[in-house]
Amino acid sequence: MLYAILCYHDEDLVGSWSKEHDASVMQKLSVVQDKLAKQGKLGPVARLLPTTAATTLRKENPPLVLDGPFAETKEQLLGFYLVEGKNLDEVLDIARDLGEANPGGTYEIRPVGYFTPGSAKT
Repeated sequence: MLYAILCYHDEDLVGSWSKEHDASVMQKLSVVQDKLAKQGKLGPVARLLPTTAATTLRKENPPLVLDGPFAETKEQLLGFYLVEGKNLDEVLDIARDLGEANPGGTYEIRPVGYFTPGSAKT
């Protein structure tokens, strides 16, 4: 069984790190990632781009597209899809299709910055 580990932190604080400090943190993380990879436990690792790059699709009738992460606090992140899209409009179409299949709630759409591949077997 695979698990997603969603890492939360103060985005403003992390965004204020120097390139050197950020690289140092990433190096420390790579030690853990290398260990997990050697054990065959590491899946894909992704670093989400800032919430300022997010788009939200409110699954209302009609659906409403908003710039930014505007999910209400009563909603929690329950999972995510990784999808390939040519552009935001194509991905919004995918989110609308998902919303029709599973009404209610909110989808936050955020570009993903590539970090490192994984080696876990599913």
